[in-house]
Amino acid sequence: MKKKVLIITTGGTIAMKNDKENGVIPTGDLVDFLISFPQICENTEIEIEEFSNIPSPYMTPSLMLDLAKMVDIKIIDYDGVVITHGTDTLEESSYMLDLLLTTRKPVIFTAAMRSGSDLGLDGPRNIVGAVRVARHNESIDRGVLVVMNDEIHAARDVVKTDTGKLESFISMNYGVLGIVDPDKVVYHRNALQRERVWTDQIDENVDLIKAVAGMDNRYLEYSIEKKAKAIVIEAFGRGNLPATLLPSIKKAVDSGILVVIVSRAYTGRVTVEYGYEGGGRSLQKIGAIFAGDLKGPKARIKLMALFGKYKDTNLVKKFFLSSVV
Repeated sequence: MKKKVLIITTGGTIAMKNDKENGVIPTGDLVDFLISFPQICENTEIEIEEFSNIPSPYMTPSLMLDLAKMVDIKIIDYDGVVITHGTDTLEESSYMLDLLLTTRKPVIFTAAMRSGSDLGLDGPRNIVGAVRVARHNESIDRGVLVVMNDEIHAARDVVKTDTGKLESFISMNYGVLGIVDPDKVVYHRNALQRERVWTDQIDENVDLIKAVAGMDNRYLEYSIEKKAKAIVIEAFGRGNLPATLLPSIKKAVDSGILVVIVSRAYTGRVTVEYGYEGGGRSLQKIGAIFAGDLKGPKARIKLMALFGKYKDTNLVKKFFLSSVV
């Protein structure tokens, strides 16, 4: 019996072509192309629905929430869902859905690094791979997955590492979950870090600030002035900052803003290892919390979901820390 898979299109490079006058822009050709592509329909009953046709920099957390709600309803009638998406915000959208979705069925994000008019375009192969993973029995209850370049990644772990290479998407801390080979889908491991925040609303009032050498307090003060619910700071290394930022961080904590420390480094965890003023230990003493190995954009997404569900800062802090690795 054929599996039923729904492909939901959202836009991105995978749905774009090059126009001589305007550059690479969205087109309406992807749906027609998918219907005519024989490898996609092989052993699978495919249906296609458009959610949007936008460049992925236009994707917002509220649109991600709408997409999650759509998937939760639509997937009841299918064995799995494949979502085509732009690469620029794919890691955030896939993680948002990983947190919010209630289904155990496979939900697979895929994309393309090259547009439909580029030589050696990767979109068709990625979509075929995503459909094969979506219909695979071993893909059930693994959370939201990302299939790119014949590799299967956990949404929590995967990041875009290069602006143009086909192998841009990498799970830098833990590696791939599996591979899509010509003859079969092969899983190597399970994703041990799984969490869900079942909520039908989010709070977008969460800021992300990146630490740089010699920075001052202006961005922190602006976030405090605008009454952000939380501020995620991409700190140096293990989670360290210039001492000059401490007064504003303490001010934020004292005013009820949750301050979350992540690392701007590509891999590794933040810790309370360093005791000098501005080091992780001093940040913890004034009330900042540490996000383990979670990176800045995803910590921000997680906080939006938690504040959407719990409202109360102390509850959000408790649930955030309960799953820190």
